[in-house]
Amino acid sequence: MKKLLVVGLMMSSFVFGQKKDSLLVENNADLFKTPVSKKPEPLSKKGQMFVFFGWNRAIFSNSDIRFSGNGYDFQLNNVTAQDRPTKFGIVYINPGWFTVVQYNFRAGYFIKDNLALVLGIDHMKYVMDQNQTVGFKGHISDPQYAAMVQNGQVNLADEKFLTFEHTDGLNYENLGLEKYQSLINKKNVDLVWSYGAGIGFMFPKSNVKLFGNERSDRFHVAGLGTDVRASLNLVLWDHVMVRLEGKAGYINMWDIKTTLNNKPDKAQQDFVFGQILAGIGYTFNTKKYK
Repeated sequence: MKKLLVVGLMMSSFVFGQKKDSLLVENNADLFKTPVSKKPEPLSKKGQMFVFFGWNRAIFSNSDIRFSGNGYDFQLNNVTAQDRPTKFGIVYINPGWFTVVQYNFRAGYFIKDNLALVLGIDHMKYVMDQNQTVGFKGHISDPQYAAMVQNGQVNLADEKFLTFEHTDGLNYENLGLEKYQSLINKKNVDLVWSYGAGIGFMFPKSNVKLFGNERSDRFHVAGLGTDVRASLNLVLWDHVMVRLEGKAGYINMWDIKTTLNNKPDKAQQDFVFGQILAGIGYTFNTKKYK
């Protein structure tokens, strides 16, 4: 009986000793495990980037436009204008023709979690409505064009007095800050919204023909713009981005070139604009996350 008791104690000591040793081995193994990298949510972490290309529609408030040069200095009041969208077709997907349409480009970098610095190009088109009669204030020394002013108004319909547009285009080159917040986070589907503001310079190619002069058609830094914006971003498979964005802003251009010569001819205008845009993009990480 005593021998059986001694044998039983020895076996139990061996079994419990084995369990203890195995637990120590497991615990030590945990210390040497490589941390598993966890892929962060898109449009959320410092170091992430995205690029985007899309197309826009825009609206513009009425604008007072002042023209000045040798022999004239006058203002046209409450001038109306529209955008000029290109008819849908292959031009929207042909890289060689992308500047023909009203397009948008974005490149964003997250400088901290949920906050991105965004470089943008908004290529809008601004076309003065030709069939309108507007208020006139000022003087014109040329009797031919001065005679077109009747009772403080001028009719622009026949295009002899003025044609005026920024169609190559009303280019707003801007830098903005955008705050991002996740709304839906599924395995292959994320929905993220953002809001922010931007500021930049206006670099239009203005097509202007005033008083029968040769048409001015050249790129020129003409003024400044600022905006507020918000967007919804659908991200598929952590990378492919579909973006819908709305923005409103203010543009002030005080140096619009109106002739091709070196005379001091120029126009000035300011107005409020609204824009809605949509397109596709790609988001990616620039560093690894644990």
